[in-house]
Amino acid sequence: MASHNKLSNILIVEDSKGRREIILDGSVYSIGRDPKCDIRLSSQFVSRHHATLVQLPKDDDTFYYRIVDGNLKGKPSANGMLINGRKLLAHDLANEDEIVFGPQARAIYYQLKRDSQSALPPDEFDITLISPNMVEEGDEDLGVDDNPFT
Repeated sequence: MASHNKLSNILIVEDSKGRREIILDGSVYSIGRDPKCDIRLSSQFVSRHHATLVQLPKDDDTFYYRIVDGNLKGKPSANGMLINGRKLLAHDLANEDEIVFGPQARAIYYQLKRDSQSALPPDEFDITLISPNMVEEGDEDLGVDDNPFT
C-alpha cells in the first residue's frame, strides 16, 4: 500500500465536560449524546445520534471525512448542525471547519500535514562538537562567568 496518508485528522471537541482531542483514523464515527456513540457529547441540546463522520477516499491514496447530520439510517438530528455558521445536512470537512451541534457543544476539525521524514534531521545535518581544549587561550573571556554555580 502507498504511504498510508500523510495527513493527521483531528477533531477538537468542546462540550459541558470540557475540551478533548480525538484523532480520527477510523472509517465511521457516530457522534451524539448516547453512551454507545464513538464520540460522545455532553449537552442536553445534542441528539442521541446527532451526526455521523464517514471516511471517504480521494484519488491520491489519501482520504477525507464527510460529516452527515443524523445517523447512517438517514434519521436527522432534532436540532441539526451548523458548519462554519451555515446549517447543513452534510459537508466534506476541510481544515479548521467548525461544527456546532448545539449550545456548549461544538467541534473543530483539523487536517495537519505530517512530515514524511518524521522528526529525524536530514543526513547532511552538520553537528560539530567542541571540546574545551579546542578553544584558544584568548577566546576564553567572553564576559560570561565560567562557573555558573558560584
